[in-house]
Amino acid sequence: MSTSVDDAVRALLLLMPRMVGRAKRIPVPEELRSLALAPRHLSLLSYLLFDGPMTVNDLAARLEVAPTTVSLMVGELSGKGILERREDPSDRRRRIVSITDAQRPSISAWLSRGATAWRRALEPLTSDQRQLVIDTLRAYEAAAAAPESEDEGEGEGEGEGEGDVGSASAL
Repeated sequence: MSTSVDDAVRALLLLMPRMVGRAKRIPVPEELRSLALAPRHLSLLSYLLFDGPMTVNDLAARLEVAPTTVSLMVGELSGKGILERREDPSDRRRRIVSITDAQRPSISAWLSRGATAWRRALEPLTSDQRQLVIDTLRAYEAAAAAPESEDEGEGEGEGEGEGDVGSASAL
């Protein structure tokens, strides 16, 4: 089956809001609801849950943000009893960040639903196909984050190109 770029864009513009809506409807565990966790917290918690305890610098590198940003997030979540910082036994100057034992089951249950859905979607694909999905989503995220001025001047005038979706959707 051959799909044109415009057909794929249309399909994805219709699909993305449903995906985001479903992700938002995954219930936050009762014991975490009052903590007002943001998407950035979800990424940080995912790394710690799936990859284990790590330093602030390691988290910053994975999240692609400054260590000071991660340090603030860790401080915030530590104050809420979600994370703990402990001394690195091999280097006492470093601190290792981990999810507290008390919160690990709730966070694991919360994040496992999304992980299970991705596993079902990705398992039938080859390794190269899975990498293509990841690369495509990263490219979309980067393009969506680009300033609007980068898109101006391409093609015909605003909203005039065939199949042009303009700014009708942020997704």
